[in-house]
Amino acid sequence: MEILTMDFMQRAWLAGIIVAIICPLIGSFLVLRHQSMIGDGLGHIAFAGVAGGALMGFQPVLAAALATVAGAVIIEKVRTRLRDYSDMILALFFYTGMALAVVFIGLNRTASFNLSSLLFGSLMTISQEDLAIVAVLGLFACLFVAVLYRPLLYLAFDETSAQVAGLPTEALNTLLSILTALTVALSMRIVGILLVSAMMVVPVACSLQNAKSFAGTIMGGMAYGLLSVFVGLLLSYYANLAPGGAIVLVGSVCFIINFLWKLQHK
Repeated sequence: MEILTMDFMQRAWLAGIIVAIICPLIGSFLVLRHQSMIGDGLGHIAFAGVAGGALMGFQPVLAAALATVAGAVIIEKVRTRLRDYSDMILALFFYTGMALAVVFIGLNRTASFNLSSLLFGSLMTISQEDLAIVAVLGLFACLFVAVLYRPLLYLAFDETSAQVAGLPTEALNTLLSILTALTVALSMRIVGILLVSAMMVVPVACSLQNAKSFAGTIMGGMAYGLLSVFVGLLLSYYANLAPGGAIVLVGSVCFIINFLWKLQHK
């Protein structure tokens, strides 16, 4: 197939597979903790990181990773001290990240800035360097969850009980926030900054309708993520669509079909 022989599509497939595995893996913990929207907030911070990186000549993915990790740590520290205002804190970082991005873009009068590819993803902009960074960050995310799966699961179901049981909840929360930030940074090239959060939520939402355990939710989310990426990239290539939009729409269609099927077979 022609689509498998082109270098840029090979990079897109590999990056898409990594994203399809990592996003639902992390998203399962976020959905369980009722933090589905944190990816959006970190996406705005990643946008500021990319814009600032372009202004200073840094690699975009690394700049986004540094910005989102810093933002995630600060959000988590503030959230633990102002628990009653956690939604306000997230909104504050939403707007601050977007404002910084707008300012940085305005200051960048020399380098070309492909805004559309950053916001909605682009098959053409995934470089070999981007793929290597995504692969390393993806491997780190898998190892992190594999080593700390049980403490993270306990924390996600009941943070208070986990604290009483002696688990280092603050450290675990911070590490999970950092991992979420890295996931946002590594996923933005393929699905775009504005839709990266959807890849952490939509496949998990599809899986939750059929799964009978948390492990089943994670595995099902990965399966739906891979299906969304596979069909979405095909649509993006042959119909000339933005890959992020195509991937997320495929996932949304899967959710609707699942939901209607469940209604009819109650």
